[in-house]
Amino acid sequence: MKKSLLTGAAAAVVAGVALTAGVALTAPEGHKAAGPATVRTAYGYSEIRKGVPDSAQRFTVTSPDVSDGGEFPADTWADAFGCTGGDRQIRLSWRDAPRTTRSFAITMFDPDAPTGAGFWHWLVWDIPADRTGVDSALPAGAVAGTADSGTSGYLGPCPPSGDIAHHYEINVYALDVPTLNLAATTPPTVAAFTMSGHVIGQARITPTARR
Repeated sequence: MKKSLLTGAAAAVVAGVALTAGVALTAPEGHKAAGPATVRTAYGYSEIRKGVPDSAQRFTVTSPDVSDGGEFPADTWADAFGCTGGDRQIRLSWRDAPRTTRSFAITMFDPDAPTGAGFWHWLVWDIPADRTGVDSALPAGAVAGTADSGTSGYLGPCPPSGDIAHHYEINVYALDVPTLNLAATTPPTVAAFTMSGHVIGQARITPTARR
């Protein structure tokens, strides 16, 4: 069954305040954010501010499903936007996160989406600090957030036909709080902004998709 999508008006509201993966519009007081991302001149790219602080510890994330620069398996593609994939949630494992981690969050963001603000595909937060990965199901206590499609949980890739290769930034964040106290219906940009004030570690893997 295809997932229901946001109305054009609702999507415009979300896109109008969108951030890139882990991006904040402004950094919370006392929280130093890195500078703008590198400008890509083709296809109308513009600078987008990162929300991960320079002090965030880098750790490692891997997946049996995807790799940096590699392609998504067919069954992990979206069943929406003209694609007929299985929307199978990708599996992730991470290691060497900061010892002071109190919870984890996951985001998947497409900065190449032709929206002027990218596209959020997956947000999860309140993953317990003792977890070292996720499989097809989320652990107890984790919150499956709302994507830019208006649906909850994982939404696979489905770039426009004939477009450039899209790069899907999958981030695992180590946070300094056990919960973000956010409802699952929180708009993705608000969830990402809230995360940005608590990031103490980051791991990233960036697979691609094109059709």
